[in-house]
Amino acid sequence: MLILTRRVGETLMIGESVSVTVLGVKGNQVRIGINAPKDVAVHREEIFQRAAA
Repeated sequence: MLILTRRVGETLMIGESVSVTVLGVKGNQVRIGINAPKDVAVHREEIFQRAAA
């Protein structure tokens, strides 16, 4: 697992087409924005696991 530190407003890239941006931090919650092509599915883990069951 790669572990990174990012500040609000900073972005990380996954491949050439997916970007993840830290939008805000409040207490123990982090708001992130994800830009990905329409053919790349993006789900929260609990939704993904529910769909796989």
